[in-house]
Amino acid sequence: MNSPQRLTAIIEREDDGYVALCPELDIASQGESIEESRANLIEALTLFFEMASPSEIARRAHYDVFVTQVEVPVG
Repeated sequence: MNSPQRLTAIIEREDDGYVALCPELDIASQGESIEESRANLIEALTLFFEMASPSEIARRAHYDVFVTQVEVPVG
């Protein structure tokens, strides 16, 4: 069994549900709740790692992702 890999999940509300995005691999999923969208993203990522070739994983991966907040003047 492979060791787990820590990835980023960005979850945002969209219409009546939530969308979860993993920016390192540009893979997204959705659900009716935050928890469901997160679980669906984990499932999508797991399937990706099971099915994708090492070259596909390397091609899609960009692990230098930094999540921060900024303040900008508005108005």
